[in-house]
Amino acid sequence: MVTVVKCPSCGKDVRWTPENRFRPFCSERCKQIDLGAWAAEKYKIGGTDEEPPTDDASGEQRSH
Repeated sequence: MVTVVKCPSCGKDVRWTPENRFRPFCSERCKQIDLGAWAAEKYKIGGTDEEPPTDDASGEQRSH
């Protein structure tokens, strides 16, 4: 039995087989659209844009 997933870009059914070199995408076009969205920062991984905490109260980071 072959696993079928939805293309993340267009929603088309995609067979999850070794022959499908673009999986989980249905085509190179959908793969490139997704890559372009990441490059344009349309997707973000959770977290904050704040600076990492410093080692001391003066705000300067120490080198070890």
